[in-house]
Amino acid sequence: MQSPPDPGPFFDGPPQTESDPQALLLGYLDWYREALFRKLEGLSDEQLRTPLERVGWAPLALVKHLGWVERRWLRWGFTAEDVLARPPGGTPAEWRIEEDEPTEAVVAAYRTEVEHARAVLAGASLVSPSAAGGRFASADDAPPLGRILFHLLQEYSRHVGQLDVVRQLIDGATGE
Repeated sequence: MQSPPDPGPFFDGPPQTESDPQALLLGYLDWYREALFRKLEGLSDEQLRTPLERVGWAPLALVKHLGWVERRWLRWGFTAEDVLARPPGGTPAEWRIEEDEPTEAVVAAYRTEVEHARAVLAGASLVSPSAAGGRFASADDAPPLGRILFHLLQEYSRHVGQLDVVRQLIDGATGE
């Protein structure tokens, strides 16, 4: 009797042996950040920028939205940095790619937010409270970093799953 083929790792994301809660949250957050771009690979610029009628947004708009999500929760939220929480035009502008908005600029803005987030996260622990004055008016309203990271993880999980469906509608490709 032959053994079944090695299925490879049992889990995506951080190493299977990782048990530290902060390393798990940060590792999965990075895995989803990378999955976002894996799911966009092979799309033309037109496919990236064209909203799908059935969902109302373009794949590139999801990148734009998630950049603003990172900014809202980590810069404006966790560190109470004095930054715009939404683009001019509000939430609808996060989900729209303008004709004069280069694809490279959307991707660069997203990557800038991620790098800023990584710098903030490098020096904080899950129990670190959010600063008051940005998203959270008072210390009583300010959640710890662990709560924010858990929210970001579910946000990425949901949206990257939606991107699987969008990609399948565009060209039939399916994700992991």
